[in-house]
Amino acid sequence: MAGSPLRILVVGAGIAGLAVARALRLAGFRPDVIEKLPTGEPHDSGLYLPGNAARALRGLGLDLPVRPLGQVIHRQRFLDSTGSPLCEVDLTGLWAGVGECRALPRGDLHRVLLTGAGGAVRHGVEVRTLEVAAGTVTVTFHDDAVAEYDLVIGADGPRSAVRALAALGGPARPAGQIVYRGMVRGGPPLAEWTALLGQRAGLVVMPVGGGRLYWYADEAGVRPPADPTARLREVFGGYGGPAPRVLDALTDVHVGVTCEVELGRWSRGRVVLVGDAAHATTPTLAQGAAMALEDAVVLAESLAATPSVEAALIAYESRRRPRTKWVRDRTRDRDRTRDVPPALRDPLLRGRGGRIFQEHYRLLVDPL
Repeated sequence: MAGSPLRILVVGAGIAGLAVARALRLAGFRPDVIEKLPTGEPHDSGLYLPGNAARALRGLGLDLPVRPLGQVIHRQRFLDSTGSPLCEVDLTGLWAGVGECRALPRGDLHRVLLTGAGGAVRHGVEVRTLEVAAGTVTVTFHDDAVAEYDLVIGADGPRSAVRALAALGGPARPAGQIVYRGMVRGGPPLAEWTALLGQRAGLVVMPVGGGRLYWYADEAGVRPPADPTARLREVFGGYGGPAPRVLDALTDVHVGVTCEVELGRWSRGRVVLVGDAAHATTPTLAQGAAMALEDAVVLAESLAATPSVEAALIAYESRRRPRTKWVRDRTRDRDRTRDVPPALRDPLLRGRGGRIFQEHYRLLVDPL
C-alpha cells in the first residue's frame, strides 16, 4: 500500500505519535497528527535511549540530527545506597553493532521528531468519539467536527483515549511506584549512567550535555506526596555517592505514579495502538521511547508491504508482541530485584549483577 491515498489520523504528538508520523511519511503516506495539549515544549526533563533506540532512529532517518545531542553513555554503574560499587554493565560491548546509548534532554528529541514528521501538528484537538465500521473509522472531535479515516493510530500514552473509545482495554493499571524526575545544573561531575539502589527506592543520574544532569528516582507507593522535593530529601537524604549534590541542586521536581498497560489485542477494525497506549511499563528498563520508535518503524513497514490495512495491523502486532512482552517481563524482574532487601540483594549484585542486568537486554540486541 506504499504511496496509497490512505486517510490516516495519528492521535498524540509525543515520541510515539511523531515517530509513527515520520515513519508513515517515509513510506509514502501523509497522516494527519493531532494533540490535545496546546503548543509548547515538554517539561524540562531528560531521556535515556539504549542502543536499540538508536537503531530505530536510523530506520527513521533521524540518527544524524540526534547524533550531536546529549551525551553518549558507555557504561552503567550500579551503587548501593552508601555509594559503594555493586556492578557495572559495559554498554559499548552490549550494543556493539546496534547503536550508541545516549542521554539527552527530552525536548531535543521532540524537536527532531517534530521536524521529521513534517511539523504539521494540530494542537488543542481531542477525539470525542470513534465509530468503527467495515473499512473506515468515523471520528468526532471535541468541537463537533466529523471526519472519516481509513486508519486511526492511538499514540496517546498510557491513559489513551483512543484505547477507551475503541474498546481495546480499560484504564492503565497502577504499578505501585512513584517516580520523580528533573534536571539539575551544578551537580556532581558524572560521565556515565549511575544508579543508587536502596530499600525499595532508587536514584538514577546521568549527564545530558551542557553541564546538566538528568535524574529520576522511584519509591514504592501509590500516591504522590504533597511536597515532592521534601519527600525526595526524606527518602534519599542518607544516600551517598552523587546523591547529596543532586539533592542540593534540585529545582523543579516532576512527580507521577507509574502504570502498566497489558492488552489482549492492539487493534479493532482500523484502529490500532502504538507505544505506551499499547504496552506501557514502569521506566526501570528505560525502554519506553525505544519501544515507541520500534513500533513506528514496524507499523509503517507493515502498511507498505501488506495489501490490506487489516492484514498490516495483524502483521505489526505479530512482530511487536514478543519484544514488548520481553520488555514487560524483564522490567518486572528488575523491579523485583530492587525490592529485595539490600542485605540479600547487594551481595548477589556484587557477584553477578553485571551479567544479570545485561541479560535483560539480550532479545533487544536482535534486529526488529
